[in-house]
Amino acid sequence: MTYPFLQRGLAASVVGGLCFAAAPAWSLDLPKGVVQGPSVEGITEYRLPNGLKVLLFPDSSRPTVTVNVTYLVGSRHENYGETGMAHLLEHLMFKGTPTHQDITRQFADRGMQFNGTTSLDRTNYYEVFQASDDNLQWSLQMEADRMTHSNIARKDLDSEMTVVRNEYENGENSPGAVLSKRMQSIAYDWHAYGRATIGNKSDIENVEIPNLQNFYRTYYQPDNAVLLVAGKFDAAKTLLSINRLFGAIPKPKRTLPKFWTVEPTQDGERSFEVRRQGDVQIVELAYKVPSGLHDDSDALSFASTILGDVPTGRLHKLLVDTGMASQVFAYGQTGYAPGLQYFGAVVKKGEPLAPVRAALTRAVEDFAGNPPTPEEMDRTRRTYLNSIERSLNDPQQVGLALSETIALGDWRLFFVGRDKVSSITAEQVAAASGRYFKRDNRTTGSFIPDDAPQRAAVPPAPSVESLLKDFKPKASSLTAEDFEPTQANIMKRTTLTTAGGVKLALLPKKNRGETVSVDLRQHFGDEKSLFGKGAVPTLTAAMLMRGTTRYDRVQLADAFEKLKIAGGLTHFQTTRENLPEALKLVAHVLREPSFPASEFEQLRKQTLVGLDASRNEPADVASRAMNEHFDIYPKGDVRHETTLAEDLAEIQSARLDDVKAFHRDFYGTSPAELSIVGDFDAKAVLPLVDQLFGAWKAPQPAAPVLRKNGDIAPIRQVLNTPDKENGFYTARLNLDLNVEDPDYPALMLADYIFGGGGLKSRLMDRIRQKEGLSYGGGSQIAPGDLDRAGSFGISAIAAPQNLAKVDAAVREELARVLKDGFTAAELAGAKSGLMQQRIQNRADDGALAAGWTSYLYRGRTYDWSARFEQRLLAVTLPQLNAAFSKAIDPAKLSVVMAGDQSKIKPAP
Repeated sequence: MTYPFLQRGLAASVVGGLCFAAAPAWSLDLPKGVVQGPSVEGITEYRLPNGLKVLLFPDSSRPTVTVNVTYLVGSRHENYGETGMAHLLEHLMFKGTPTHQDITRQFADRGMQFNGTTSLDRTNYYEVFQASDDNLQWSLQMEADRMTHSNIARKDLDSEMTVVRNEYENGENSPGAVLSKRMQSIAYDWHAYGRATIGNKSDIENVEIPNLQNFYRTYYQPDNAVLLVAGKFDAAKTLLSINRLFGAIPKPKRTLPKFWTVEPTQDGERSFEVRRQGDVQIVELAYKVPSGLHDDSDALSFASTILGDVPTGRLHKLLVDTGMASQVFAYGQTGYAPGLQYFGAVVKKGEPLAPVRAALTRAVEDFAGNPPTPEEMDRTRRTYLNSIERSLNDPQQVGLALSETIALGDWRLFFVGRDKVSSITAEQVAAASGRYFKRDNRTTGSFIPDDAPQRAAVPPAPSVESLLKDFKPKASSLTAEDFEPTQANIMKRTTLTTAGGVKLALLPKKNRGETVSVDLRQHFGDEKSLFGKGAVPTLTAAMLMRGTTRYDRVQLADAFEKLKIAGGLTHFQTTRENLPEALKLVAHVLREPSFPASEFEQLRKQTLVGLDASRNEPADVASRAMNEHFDIYPKGDVRHETTLAEDLAEIQSARLDDVKAFHRDFYGTSPAELSIVGDFDAKAVLPLVDQLFGAWKAPQPAAPVLRKNGDIAPIRQVLNTPDKENGFYTARLNLDLNVEDPDYPALMLADYIFGGGGLKSRLMDRIRQKEGLSYGGGSQIAPGDLDRAGSFGISAIAAPQNLAKVDAAVREELARVLKDGFTAAELAGAKSGLMQQRIQNRADDGALAAGWTSYLYRGRTYDWSARFEQRLLAVTLPQLNAAFSKAIDPAKLSVVMAGDQSKIKPAP
């Protein structure tokens, strides 16, 4: 048995992002009929008489609560003609009930983060919010209500249809997504895992509302669901509320459908080609592998990482380091039933693909004969355990993470898998690879008759009971303080000082897992010295982690893992024990890069391939055109918006000596800002910071490069991106605006109501909820900070034929605001939502550290934040409407749309 998020490849681990608390197992006075189940590391299971499983995970270290409901239904439960229905139903679950007719508005008013996700085996819904009895009770009541009383109405299906179709078309824009979807369908003959979760377009468009209602009534029931509450809450009180709200739902009388299809053993390699317009080539292999419950799945996860990791993996060294490919990847698509293991490579357009395919295939299928080295096993094991350890320190993501193992049969399987990581051997990894990475189990080649096929039989999954038989939960030792993220408390707890030319903000606090977040902000040059540098500053920054005077790229990656450094070079998380060495390592990387010539050429090639791939991407094409239109600076100026041709030329012309010279002349930490937030000893860290960064001054002086507010004439452009199913809309006007202006708080609130507040905003109500034109969009007010170069922008994705309708809707909604204004209820909701979001943001150590460096650079503190929030709360309705009317002139709005012009039709 393995972690689904590890089997999908380490880069996907954020999907799990697991988190567990310090609380020991505990007992409550149980409501009548409620039975307490197992308890592991602070998580305790309860079962209601109607079959609902409840997981309670109290943790007071953060002022937030996560409520997550996982339904054991995904795309594999769909029938013929109903593909995509599980995902479509997920969308309709946000359309409300007779009691909760506007769920997304209530989410927005409470500042809640929320979403739903659908996979092969499960669907989940979650919301994260500021801890309060009122928020928690509302969330539980809403989830209980929509479990069995969601409208699932024809009118909602009609309005949401275009949104889901738009999401489908957005996936069709990606060569990699299209290739993987085709791979999935060709690799399977019969099993439902051969169908992509998004579904078949004709099924999405033609599904009947009775089918959706029947699917909903069958699977959205308490005996097919697991409810998890994690965060700062009273466990006993919450269990009583859950029993009252969810326990009132009758135990269903229906019997869940049984599924008996078993995919037959593949009897020969398969191949296919997707021919579409595009700018990159991709070759991909897929092999059938056992269920995530099978022991071999753990070993195959190791094989996937050892082969596909970047930059330490074998495929990267074989194909990228040699210049045959610009990128490699590996990931698993596994679950309750046997799944697929993918390997692939991206190759620049026009370069030979066959040698890459041959080399990739050999490397994967010869892996069993070349077992992992001790170094590879140690690196992979360390990476996995570090990732798991970090995930155990953040309860906010526990619901989404446990949804994966819940779908396998039991949430405790997460801990079973974690405890097995240390015992996996190189022999097991090689043996498992040999059983499945075979020619006749591969999807990529052509069918060839063969008298002696090399078939790979996939064994059945063991029972969950057998996997749990010898499992003994470990006691949790994770502790944290109850930190109040108010500005006053932040100021009280923070030490502000200097070390040489570095401004410091040090905020020690007790964290789970002794985690600590670091943010360093450096400044390079000024308007004059940066002129004509082109791509060199960007390339210099990208080269830092590719080798130093003491480490090559692989050794450097290993050094970061050993010190449990997660994140980027200058914004990262580590632990109390590792902080001093982590700071020393970061200082070494910043000050002593070696700039290997081979890595520089590899970086240039990867950058060029990425630029080429953007040529016909609607979002890239439209955004670049808009930026070029608003450009008021000469070529060579650091503020100049470069064209694609200029970007390509700058990358081509950049030389390694230029990069070395830029680092020599511009890098330093005097001036700089550094903040550290979390579990550390400030007295011990201060002299170390002074030693590492205090006297490092660049030869070239640094000064802010300010922007001017240009009055730019409006344009309306429609750009062609052939053979792209989805399109992109963007609009912008410049504003003479600074963050200190009296009108800015009102404009921030107005933007939240108009389009910045997510799904429940005027813009998204119109183009998504009402007309179903777009899956995603929004608006943003961006003020100048040190200058007055502000802007107001709008963006949305939509099918090419709907772009003109989006444009018309945007203008109509702007006109409606300017004519009738916003309402008092909208203002109250915006204040509530924004304030709760700001509180949650300050509760995140990484965001808090980044906030401190930003404030230090601008000569501010969190006292400024408190005063700004007072201004925000003081905004009146007349001020709100007057500020928006004064700032926003639709006649000055520039609009750029990009899509396949053969599909674009003018609005009626």
